[in-house]
Amino acid sequence: MPAELGADAGAAWNIVPIARIHSCFAEKFGIPRQPGLVTKSVGTLEMLPPYDRPEMFVGLDRYSHIWIHFLFHGTISEGWRSTVRPPGLGGQKRVGVFASRSPHRPNFLGMSVVRLVAIRNCGKKIFLDLEGIDVLDQTPVFDIKPYLPYSDSIADAAGSAFTTEMREPVEVGFSDQAKVFIQSYQSESGRDLLGLIWQILRQDPRPPSQKGDGREFGMMLWDVNIRWQVQGGGFFVLSCERIKAG
Repeated sequence: MPAELGADAGAAWNIVPIARIHSCFAEKFGIPRQPGLVTKSVGTLEMLPPYDRPEMFVGLDRYSHIWIHFLFHGTISEGWRSTVRPPGLGGQKRVGVFASRSPHRPNFLGMSVVRLVAIRNCGKKIFLDLEGIDVLDQTPVFDIKPYLPYSDSIADAAGSAFTTEMREPVEVGFSDQAKVFIQSYQSESGRDLLGLIWQILRQDPRPPSQKGDGREFGMMLWDVNIRWQVQGGGFFVLSCERIKAG
């Protein structure tokens, strides 16, 4: 046994959330496969006590981006897997889970680099406004670190076949009903629903096993159910409907 691990090797460690994220993604389907691919995806990180002390954030506003370390809480019930089929490889080829960014990991831990828009001190609560997120609503967060361009961006880093994930964007159209709804919703909520839908669909969120013309899909963004269909080489938003809580 390595001396530096000592008797704690293989022991269970307890970590607790320091924050939770209020995300535009109400369900897993539609979430971008990597952070930053959809710049219109926004969220608010709400700090939890006792980690909401103002002095803990002194100097963080000097950074444009931060790393967030979080739990894939929506995947735990599905269990972890030793090998996975990454969508970037067409969902056909298996690789080891540690050669992927699959959420089906032994400890279900994820990390994303996101844009830090603002730090807000609202009474006794501290909130971080974020852009370019790829996490589910109510995601527990375990740590926050500043993104350091001089060390975190590696110019000669090598990728793999996963670079096939960067496909050509597809065309997106909207029905008259969707256009009218989106305009009204944006005026009322101040949220850029049009931009968010457009960017998500341009990335093609479909699993490899569910591709084919004519198929209809649905996804929840904030409190809106969006129905869309594959038409030819692009996607067409059929309808948008607000879903009331409860």
